[in-house]
Amino acid sequence: MSNAIDQTRRMLSLVTYLRERPGAEVAEVARAFGITERELINDLNVLPMCGTSFRGGDLLDIDTDGERIWWHNVDDVAQPLRLAADEATALLVAARAVAGLPGLRERDRQALTRAVAKIEDAAGESAESSARVGVTFEAEGRVFADIDRALSEGRLIWLRYWSHGRGGMTEREVDPIRLVTEGHTYLEGWCRTSEDRRVFRLDRIAEIRVLDEPADPPRLEPRDLSAGLVNPAADDPEVVVEVGPGGRWVAEYYPHDAAEELADGGLRITLRSADPAGLRPLALRLGREGRIVSPPELAEQARGAALAALKLYREGQG
Repeated sequence: MSNAIDQTRRMLSLVTYLRERPGAEVAEVARAFGITERELINDLNVLPMCGTSFRGGDLLDIDTDGERIWWHNVDDVAQPLRLAADEATALLVAARAVAGLPGLRERDRQALTRAVAKIEDAAGESAESSARVGVTFEAEGRVFADIDRALSEGRLIWLRYWSHGRGGMTEREVDPIRLVTEGHTYLEGWCRTSEDRRVFRLDRIAEIRVLDEPADPPRLEPRDLSAGLVNPAADDPEVVVEVGPGGRWVAEYYPHDAAEELADGGLRITLRSADPAGLRPLALRLGREGRIVSPPELAEQARGAALAALKLYREGQG
């Protein structure tokens, strides 16, 4: 599983590769870059949001039918880049913020610093305002730095962690194994509280301490993350969710066994979850666009949570 820096570097190379190979085969491109087809498709889903203008014009018109990759506007985005003042400012602020992230490899930090200097020279006076703006990632950055230190020193960590499944804060002692990135950044480790391997999202860690005790995770085979971080088992409880047209995205983000079309343009999705209660926030997020059908007890819990949230909202309005 690559980190964000690896993915960015790969996607920059991917643009050049695809420009020279119209209609390239998905399997061939994945082999060329040493990644899985799923990782390649994830990259291709991001590329159409990139382009030569932050204003939405000249975005990369790249798509795939699952077998071949097509870039429809190569000539339109091949012209030399000209940055407006606001674009130069946004780019420089973002680049400086990334350069300050803990855990960034030194060679990548140096390369980014050199790139910032070149952009400043090219932008001239347009770059002056960017020096007065700064962005920091204080909370998650500190968590990342502490976990990175625990990994390098082989030490146990203590967490206060928001668990959607339990609906509140939990305290854990974790033997860290590795940091992985799949949309968000996660810690994979051996949770001594659950006595099992667990994955923790960094932005849900409210507090962290690196303990003096040495970490001692059991010897485990590395998880195959090529299919993503969430891999339901065949014997996990079955959950059925019905969503309207505005909730069809659930089938794209959640591994599922079946997705049946409904008459209103929605879907009836059957999925499995080791912790069905953890799907209650999904029901709240969907609102009128979805509901849990089964198991009945989970449907009732989701309904109760929705009513409680509505009551708090009305009290706040009163």
